[in-house]
Amino acid sequence: MMKQNDVNNVRNAVIRQTGKRVKIKINRGRHKVDVAEGVISQTYPSIFLIKIQEKDDMPIRFMSYSYTDILTKDVELILCS
Repeated sequence: MMKQNDVNNVRNAVIRQTGKRVKIKINRGRHKVDVAEGVISQTYPSIFLIKIQEKDDMPIRFMSYSYTDILTKDVELILCS
């Protein structure tokens, strides 16, 4: 069972990393995993946005995820150095 305190801890951790570059691993199910790099651009009470631009000539994409995605391990964030 997920507790509100757990969600708040994840939210606060993501808020502290706003503006930093991260690698994101998304579990799509059935052994499918997508990997992308981007910047945590904005945070909201229930979701956060990651700005992804794979190449300079590609358009910028924004992807949104909920904090519960991290708790359920559907999404994994790794800080890039």
